[in-house]
Amino acid sequence: MKKLIASLMVAVVLGGATLPALAVNEQRGGVMGFIAGCCFGLRSGASYNDGKDVHWREWVMLVPLANIVFAVWNGIDGANGMQTKDYAQKYGANYY
Repeated sequence: MKKLIASLMVAVVLGGATLPALAVNEQRGGVMGFIAGCCFGLRSGASYNDGKDVHWREWVMLVPLANIVFAVWNGIDGANGMQTKDYAQKYGANYY
């Protein structure tokens, strides 16, 4: 019974968090904006609401074990000094 009540409370809290919110771009925000911010971080959520798409390297971070490889790859890119403009040239301005 306690598990049921706890599950219902979590569902209510998450349901309230995913209600359509006022975003800068009216086609953005809502459930996908919540997923982008919750799963990929503050910067990705804000970029999504600005009109950018979530990059495939960010989606892969949700896959267990594969995320370790891509986390190291992202760390190496950060250590090499990659900037947003470099990613925009490499992958396109639609993502960065």
